[in-house]
Amino acid sequence: MSRIKQTNNKNIKKKKKKSIGFKILMGFLAILIASIAIGGGYLYGLFFKLDNVKLDTKDLGISSTEEFSKYNNYKDIKNIALFGVDAEDGGAGRSDSMMIVTIDPVHNKLKVTSLMRDSYVNIDGHGMDKLNHAYAFGGPQLAIKTINENFGLNVEDFATVNFSSLPVIIDILGGLDLEINDEELQYINSYIDSLNGLEGTSAPNITYSGSQHLNGIQALAYSRIRYTAGGDYERTQRHRIVLTALFEKLSSTSTTSYPSILNSLLPHVQTNLTAGNILSLGTNVLGVGNGALVQDRFPRDGFGEGTTIDGIYYLSYDKDATIKQVRDYIFDDK
Repeated sequence: MSRIKQTNNKNIKKKKKKSIGFKILMGFLAILIASIAIGGGYLYGLFFKLDNVKLDTKDLGISSTEEFSKYNNYKDIKNIALFGVDAEDGGAGRSDSMMIVTIDPVHNKLKVTSLMRDSYVNIDGHGMDKLNHAYAFGGPQLAIKTINENFGLNVEDFATVNFSSLPVIIDILGGLDLEINDEELQYINSYIDSLNGLEGTSAPNITYSGSQHLNGIQALAYSRIRYTAGGDYERTQRHRIVLTALFEKLSSTSTTSYPSILNSLLPHVQTNLTAGNILSLGTNVLGVGNGALVQDRFPRDGFGEGTTIDGIYYLSYDKDATIKQVRDYIFDDK
C-alpha cells in the first residue's frame, strides 16, 4: 500500500511541476514577444549574447520522412526542445525539465508537450536509463536524439536554461519573498557559503526562520537544500516554490524592463538557434497568437507505470502507443 501511495505522490508531483513549468515557459514567451514589439533592432543585437552551439543534424535520431508524410503539412509545424538543467560545479547537469514547444500554424495553435523525466528509454551508447540522464551523458545533441528515437519526433532545435542562472534574473527583479522553516534553516547557510565561494559573491546568511526577502544566491541556495526529512521530493518542491515566485514577479514587471532582463538572461541560454531564427519564431508565435494555447504530457496516464529496477525508480511505458499519441497530438491535433 505504501508503494502505491508513493507512486501516486510522484504523479501528483509531476503534474504540479508540469503546470509550473508551463507558466514559466509562457512567462518567457511573453517577454520574448513583448520585447520584439518594443525592442526593434536593439533586441536583435541582444540575441548575439546567446551561447550558440551547433548540432550534428545527421545524428539527431529523426525517423524517415515516410513516417511523417501521412500528416498533412507536417513540415510547416515547428518543434523546439526546451531543457531546464541544474548543473552544479560546471557539470553538464541532468535535464530535470523537458518540454517540446510546437508552433502549429496549420491548426493555429501553440502546443507545449511535457516529457516525463523518469521515462525508461534507450539512450544511444548507454543502454536503458532515465530520459533526463541523456543530457548529462551527451548534452543537447544526445538529449534530442533520445527524444526523437523514443517518442518518434523530428526535433532539430533546442534551448537550454541552467537553473544556476536564476540568481541573475532574481536580482534584476529585486529578490523574492519566501518562507524558510526551521528545518531548512539548519542547512541553507552552508549552501549560501558554498555558492558565495563559487560565484565570488557575498550573500549574507539567514539568521531566523519565517518569511524572508531573499536575493538570487539565497534563493538558489534554498532550492538546493536536499537533506531535510522529505529528501528529493521536498527539494523539487522548493524548485517549484522558487519558480512560482519568479513567475509572479515577472508577471507584475513592466514590459519596458524586458530588454534589460533579456540582456542579463540571454548569456545564460544555450541554443542552436540564431538571432534571425529566434525573431522569425517570435513572429510565427504572434501569428498564432489568436489561436489556442494547449498542453499535454507523455507518457499519458494509463500507458505507463512506475517500476523499480536495481533499487531505482523508473517510468516504463508503451513505446509504440506513445509514439502514435505524440505524433497525432503534435502533427494532427488529436
